[in-house]
Amino acid sequence: MSSNSTIANPSPLGLLGFGMTTVLLNLHNADIIPLSVVIVPMGFALGGAAQIIAGVMEFLSGNTFGATAFTAYGFFWWSLIFIWIAPFGVQAADPASMGFYLLLWAIFTAFMFIGCPVSEHR
Repeated sequence: MSSNSTIANPSPLGLLGFGMTTVLLNLHNADIIPLSVVIVPMGFALGGAAQIIAGVMEFLSGNTFGATAFTAYGFFWWSLIFIWIAPFGVQAADPASMGFYLLLWAIFTAFMFIGCPVSEHR
């Protein structure tokens, strides 16, 4: 991020949105808590909206990597919520479709890890 930027650093917001919602989702995946009204709104608001806002702010500050990561993962949360609630009368996701959906996100995450910029400040 440029030192002359008038935009605040959006990374704490984006990382908070990613981290907190991921912890809740993993608590559900480990059968510690059920999929409930606690997880879905958190995924929509903090996991989705907050990360999308952080991604737009990264774009405005010239950080293509941050913009791609935060907006993509923000929309991941929104798409996951649509899968869970199956609106508009569409059929719920079957296990194979859900597996391929998550596989594509795993591949995206692997490529983002490989392309992760190394800090210039050591």
